[in-house]
Amino acid sequence: MMRIRKRFLALALMSCAVAGIVAQNNDHNFKVAKNIDLFTAIYKNLDMLYVDSLDADKVIGEGIDAMLASLDRYTEYYRPEDSNDLKFKLTGKYAGIGSTIKYNYKEGCACIDEPYLGMPAQEAGLRKGDIIVSIDDSLMKGKEVSYVSERLRGDAGTSFVLKIHRPSTDKDMIFKITRRLIQTPAVPYYGMIADGVGYVSLTTFSENCGQLVRNAVIDLKRQGMQSLVLDLRSNGGGSEVEAVNVVNVFVPKGRFVVANRGKADNVSRNFSTQVEPVDTLLPLVVLVNGTTASASEIVSGALQDMDRAVILGTRTYGKGIVQTMLELPYNAQMKLTTNKYYIPSGRCIQARNFRKTDSASEELVADSLAKVFLTANGRKVKDAGGIQPDVEVAADSLPNIVYYLAYMRDSSEVMHSYILDYIDRHPTIAPAADFELTDADYEDFRKMVVESGFKYDPLSNAVYDELVKMSKYEGYYDDAKAEFEALKTKLRHDVGKDLDKVKDVVKELLAGEIVTVYYYQSGRVRNALRHDKFFKEACRLLANPEEYRTLLSGKGE
Repeated sequence: MMRIRKRFLALALMSCAVAGIVAQNNDHNFKVAKNIDLFTAIYKNLDMLYVDSLDADKVIGEGIDAMLASLDRYTEYYRPEDSNDLKFKLTGKYAGIGSTIKYNYKEGCACIDEPYLGMPAQEAGLRKGDIIVSIDDSLMKGKEVSYVSERLRGDAGTSFVLKIHRPSTDKDMIFKITRRLIQTPAVPYYGMIADGVGYVSLTTFSENCGQLVRNAVIDLKRQGMQSLVLDLRSNGGGSEVEAVNVVNVFVPKGRFVVANRGKADNVSRNFSTQVEPVDTLLPLVVLVNGTTASASEIVSGALQDMDRAVILGTRTYGKGIVQTMLELPYNAQMKLTTNKYYIPSGRCIQARNFRKTDSASEELVADSLAKVFLTANGRKVKDAGGIQPDVEVAADSLPNIVYYLAYMRDSSEVMHSYILDYIDRHPTIAPAADFELTDADYEDFRKMVVESGFKYDPLSNAVYDELVKMSKYEGYYDDAKAEFEALKTKLRHDVGKDLDKVKDVVKELLAGEIVTVYYYQSGRVRNALRHDKFFKEACRLLANPEEYRTLLSGKGE
C-alpha cells in the first residue's frame, strides 16, 4: 500500500510539473503571437494613415535592427544587398583589386594604402598613397572609404577604369583593372627565425587556414625547426571547424577539442580532430592578447587544457559563444548566437554577459564567479574570463602623441607624408628582417612634424584642467595658485621634446609602414619581430626546456 501511495505521489508531482511547463509554453507562445500581431497592426496603420509615404525596407529594417540590438552584438541581420560583405566575413574572400584603402584627411579623398602581393592593384602598379580620383566616370572626391571600397569591389572578371593622382610625381594616371577573387592571407608570414625556432602568424580563421598552418609547420620542420611559436594575437576568430583543424596539427586524431551547447538539440555538437597530426611532441608556445577571440580562444584554450602548449601574453577577449547562419526569405540571412562552447577541461571562457541590459551594453562576468577546472596534467584553469596565459607579458601602451600622429584625423597626415617621401627617395631598402630607420632618418621625421605645426592634446593637460576646475569648485585653488602655475609651466606642450621621448616607438611604427611597401604583409610581420618582447620571451622559454616542461606539468603551482 505504501509503495502504491509513493508511486501515486510521484505521478501527481510529475503531472504538476508537466502542467506547469505546458502553462509556461502556452504563455510564451501567446506573448509571441500577441506581439507579432501588434507589430503587423502598427505597420499596417502606419502604411495606410501616416502623413508621408513609408519605405518598407527602411522602416521595417530599422525595426529588425532595433530588436536585435537588445541582444548580443554578434546576432545580426543581413539584407539581400549585404550578401557580398557577409561572404567576405565568412570566407575571407571577395572580388576586387586586392588592396586596403584609407582616407587622406589632408586631401579629402580615399587613397591606396596597402596593395597585396600578386593581386590586381599591385600588378597594375598602384602604390601606397595614390589618391583615388575616379572610378569609371564617378568622381570619388570627398567620398568615405566604405563608399569607395564598395565601388572597387564587384563581380570577378569585370573591369573598370581607375584614375589616380600620384603625389610623388604630381601626375594623374589611368589604369584599367580587372577584378579578381581576393582572399586575405590567413598566414601572412611563417619562417625560421633563429636557433631552430619557427614562427607562424595566423591572422584569421578563414576557409582552409588549417591546411595553411599544417603546410607551414611541415615546411618549417624540413628546414630544421626544433620548436614553434604560433602567433594568435589580434586574431578575432572565424570558422570553428578551422580552429579544430589547427589544433589537429599538434594533437592526435580523435581528440575532443570543443563542444557546442545551445537551447535546441540540433545545434549542439562535439568537435574532435579528424586526421593524423604533424607533430605531437614539438615544443609549442602560443601568443595571445586582449583581442585574441572566438576561434583563436578555442585553439589556445584547447591546447592549454591538453597541456600541449604554453600560452603566453595577456588574457584573451573571452567570447565563448558560437553563431549559426540562417537562410531567410528573399535571400536575406541572419547570423544568430545559438551556442556556448566548452573546451576540453569543460570550461566556457565567456568573459562578458553579451545580452544588453538597461544599465550597460555588455557586462563583464565578475572574477569572483569564475570556477576552477583542471587541465590534463591537473593544472588549475578558470572559466568566465577568457584564456588566462600560463606566462603573462604586459602589453605596452601606445603613447598619446604617437596615437595622434598615426590615427587621428587632425594629424595633418604628416606621418603619411613622411612615409611617401621616404619611399620616393629610396628605390630599395634592406631586407625586412634587418630594416630599421637610422637616427638621421628620425631626425628628418621629427623636423617635418615640428615644422608642420602638428598639435595634439596631452592627457596631462586635460587632467590638469580638470584638477583646476575641481579645486576652484571646492575652494582650494587660491591657496595653491602658485603651485598650480608652477605645474602648468612644467606641463607646457613641446612637440619636439615629446617626440624625443617616444623615438624608439615611432621608429618601429614608421619602419613597419615603410617595409610593407617593399615586402608586403610578410615583410611587416617579419620586421616587427625584431623588437617584439612577446616573441623574445617565447624564444627565451623555448631555449629553457626544463622551465617549459615544468610549466606544463603543473609542478610549479
